[in-house]
Amino acid sequence: MTTPAPTSTTANNSTRPLRVGVLGLQGAYTEHLYMLQRLGQTVPVEACIVKTAAELDPAQIDALIIPGGESTAMALVAERSGCLDALREFVHKQPTWGTCAGMILLSTTATQTKQGGQNLLGALDITVQRNAFGKQTESFIAPLTIDGIAPADQPFEGIFIRAPIVEVAGPHVQVIGKVDGDHGLQHGERIVAVRQGHLLGTSFHPELTKDLRVHAYFVQMAREALGL
Repeated sequence: MTTPAPTSTTANNSTRPLRVGVLGLQGAYTEHLYMLQRLGQTVPVEACIVKTAAELDPAQIDALIIPGGESTAMALVAERSGCLDALREFVHKQPTWGTCAGMILLSTTATQTKQGGQNLLGALDITVQRNAFGKQTESFIAPLTIDGIAPADQPFEGIFIRAPIVEVAGPHVQVIGKVDGDHGLQHGERIVAVRQGHLLGTSFHPELTKDLRVHAYFVQMAREALGL
């Protein structure tokens, strides 16, 4: 496990840092690590890369981010490296955020999967459509209003790259963000951000922006879920 990023806790010395692991099997994990390191300058949070079953231990990390990338490849690497079961156990109990491919992995059902399907972690009660907007050339940026992300009058810049959408959200899933307009194969409002208890899913890539608000939202959400 990499050394946790230095963190400032001067605002509240009695608050221990939240320990967030970023799954480093495939995809944009270094970008999430960088965002958490930036956030750690003002918020009590530490970040590290996790790649093994032993590192997916609540005694070592409190919460997890599953990054964007290629969900089928990520699941395959997790299975071959022997950490898929540990990953599945962790996300069912500990605060976890999945971005793009990470949201697909967290889901209970995925459509438009590759032939033979793929392993899912089955924690977030949603049906996702993979590559819903089309190919890489259909990538786009759109302003988003996300519930709980302040200030509401400053939209978040959503970066969508071969992004999924949430087709169906279960009864205990809170829809916190939608994208509107004509984007690739999709037209009108589409669900792109959800929360279910200790789980967060986003279709877009906050780690590719300079805006820390979604990372700060997840850190606060995780602290509340863990009672820290």
